[in-house]
Amino acid sequence: MASGSSLNDHLSKKTSFWGLSLWVLICICIGAFIVLILGLLSMWILFRKKSKRSMDKFTISQIPFSKDIRIDQVGIQTPNDHPEHRLLSVDVKRNDENSEVRAVTKSSEPDNNSQCSSTYQHEKAGNSQSGEEGSSGNARKQASRSYGGLGGIVPPSPLVGLPEISHLGWGHWFTLRDLELATNRFSTENILGEGGYGVVYKGRLINGTEVAVKKLLNNLGQAEKEFRVEVEAIGHVRHKNLVRLLGYCIEGVHRMLVYEYVNNGNLEQWLHGAMCQHGTLTWEARMKVLLGTAKALAYLHEAIEPKVVHRDIKSSNILIDDEFNAKVSDFGLAKLLGSGESHITTRVMGTFGYVAPEYANTGLLNEKSDIYSFGVLLLEAITGRDPVDYARPSNEVNLVEWLKMMVATRRAEEVVDMNLEIKPTTRALKRALLVALRCIDPESIKRPKMSQVVRMLEADEFPLHEDRRSRKSRSISLEIESMKEIPGSEQTGGPSESHKSETSHE
Repeated sequence: MASGSSLNDHLSKKTSFWGLSLWVLICICIGAFIVLILGLLSMWILFRKKSKRSMDKFTISQIPFSKDIRIDQVGIQTPNDHPEHRLLSVDVKRNDENSEVRAVTKSSEPDNNSQCSSTYQHEKAGNSQSGEEGSSGNARKQASRSYGGLGGIVPPSPLVGLPEISHLGWGHWFTLRDLELATNRFSTENILGEGGYGVVYKGRLINGTEVAVKKLLNNLGQAEKEFRVEVEAIGHVRHKNLVRLLGYCIEGVHRMLVYEYVNNGNLEQWLHGAMCQHGTLTWEARMKVLLGTAKALAYLHEAIEPKVVHRDIKSSNILIDDEFNAKVSDFGLAKLLGSGESHITTRVMGTFGYVAPEYANTGLLNEKSDIYSFGVLLLEAITGRDPVDYARPSNEVNLVEWLKMMVATRRAEEVVDMNLEIKPTTRALKRALLVALRCIDPESIKRPKMSQVVRMLEADEFPLHEDRRSRKSRSISLEIESMKEIPGSEQTGGPSESHKSETSHE
């Protein structure tokens, strides 16, 4: 008890430090020590945060967005490093199994597969696989759709050997220095194309992968707008007929997008431009490109949520690889359309000659606008003519109106591109024209879905009709032969049956 009393007396004893008691001074020292520890811990955490490359101030949600996106005029890209000879005659093999309706399930998990692959393989034409795999990220909900023959496995990512440091859950975050090294400091010799949106450069990553770098021009925030639109539209999308967005660069005022490099020009160049020097694109190759484009649009419109309306389908935006597979590109004008929306109202954008009339007149946009543009694209491939060509006579300036006139006057065979060395069969030409005319129907509600267009181009239904027709013709022929064996059959039923047989063959 005495010792406790002496301890209290000792702690209560006044000190020379401002006359404070010893126990008060001890409490102050302990408190100061705790504050010092907390301060040092806070500074360490802050230093750790600053040392990391943070995307917080550049998150997509903070990027200003406007619906007013400037129209992209038609421009001719300059191909680089093309072989002198290209395989123009494409053998498109059809398999009965490809006509079966297949269910495609989309995953809502981020695509992490792309980062662990050790090889980058190009898809080969005529492969036997018929299931199209497409994955969408967190912005896409799970969907299951059925399509006939959307075949092919999506190739692995070319981002092998690069660290995954993206804060968006997909792709690769490139630094400005990375892309300067890849493009030789954005050398003019590496320019693939340019337009109102910016400039596209060819580049080579540190792992040897060739890429296309789109450097967006920062015109009054235009770079921010286009960056957000393209990231929202195809950042998480994977399909073999869509050009793949591999990553991005956000540094200061710079906004750049990095795509897979497609090295065989685009459809416009093959039909009207620089690639014509390599030869004329055959009918089979044209139909293969158009079929791939139709599959890509079917995927965007019907297999993911929200659906993507491209809004600028045209020949210069259809890239072509070595196997003449289509790669739909340039989503700078794309719009997202939710499941509860039949259309959206927006400022009219697109390329003159491809824009659907109802969209041009009212500003009401939905996937039917893309279908009209695809119809014009199909006519362009069939005829080899530009959608609008003022160098032609006045009644031939507009491709759609001229073709309708030619069909109405039963001169459809005359619309085929004169440069084609081997003309398509009458049946193939009529089928392609029928699909195109349905797609450009003035009433948007009457236009087919893109999945229906895919089936029509693949002739899934036509062989069935032909089989029934041929079976009916064979049965009628057998009836005629049997009736000829009966005396007097030539006078009774022969002529009428012969006429019926001829009708069935027509």
